[in-house]
Amino acid sequence: MRTRRKILGLAWRLCVCLLLLAWIFQAIFYNEGRLAWNHSDAEWQSLSRWERLQIAWQYGPAQLWQTLASMDPWWLLLSLVLMGMTIVIGVIRWQIVLRVHGLHLPLARTAQISFVAHFFNSFLLGSIGGDVLKAYYVARETHHKKTEAVVTVLVDRLIGLFSMLVFGCLLILPNYQLVTSTPRLRAVVIIILAMTVGCGGFLILAFWGGVSKRLPKARAWLRRMPKGEALERSLEAFRLFGRDRTFFWRIFPITMLLNGVIVIHFYVLTLGFHLQVSLLALAAIVPIVTSISALPITPSGLGVRENLYVWMLAVPSVGVPAGQALLLSLVGFAGSLVWSLVGGWIYLTMKEKQHLTEITRE
Repeated sequence: MRTRRKILGLAWRLCVCLLLLAWIFQAIFYNEGRLAWNHSDAEWQSLSRWERLQIAWQYGPAQLWQTLASMDPWWLLLSLVLMGMTIVIGVIRWQIVLRVHGLHLPLARTAQISFVAHFFNSFLLGSIGGDVLKAYYVARETHHKKTEAVVTVLVDRLIGLFSMLVFGCLLILPNYQLVTSTPRLRAVVIIILAMTVGCGGFLILAFWGGVSKRLPKARAWLRRMPKGEALERSLEAFRLFGRDRTFFWRIFPITMLLNGVIVIHFYVLTLGFHLQVSLLALAAIVPIVTSISALPITPSGLGVRENLYVWMLAVPSVGVPAGQALLLSLVGFAGSLVWSLVGGWIYLTMKEKQHLTEITRE
């Protein structure tokens, strides 16, 4: 029953993903096809819907490929380097989180686990989930603190998401006219603000609590729940982050650096396509899109991310053509897939060795 539910959930996400991609590709091909057909508006309006669709798919893909071929390969190479940097910085951030619980994994081993998790996130469409695999590996590495090790994966993810949300919210202010220029974008801003409040509230409760003070029997109820002892130990693992007064001072600089590199990575892609896009505008757009794409709507955010980039970059104040906005998103995702292959190679070549190492420790 549980397996069936997981399959249905994955199938639903795949359907949403494909529908969103089909929607955005059709809209862009329609526009590109109309321009490439090079006839008057009156002649275009005289065509049937089926004839317009044929023209869109006849000219649209070729126009999009021509735009992709115009990208400067050196900027593309730099974007790949920056994408790799985001993973490495993420490894360093996770090590800071691990050390709060006295878990000192070697940098090389932490990097291996992170790259393998990145591979599973990208290619297994969420059927296992990179974070679940990450938690599994680190739990096996730390037998005496399995619960705490798993909590570090969740905390690392939440800290990353919350910092990205805060980063985006701060950049909304100087880009207020941009992000409120259409009803769609105003709705996006409301979603971001709601996500920021929700994520921040969860972190406050998880790190500093307060529920058990107002509800004295809350801990007793927690213990009576299925796996209550594990839940209580997880709660205590969260509390340790709140009690560590230097944690946020140590994690904040590396997290802000990661956010900055993600924005610069996308800015480099715009330079590769010879686009003149304000870095200030991208500093708001990229965190907003990245945060919403992190929601478990589609595998790897595919479809959601592309539509959001087209909505936000194609507004008159930014001025990126819809086709190029779509390609920016897809090329950025392709860079992530390239580094996922590194994770796949690590998994295939070191799986047996690491598995044998883990068995001998038991």
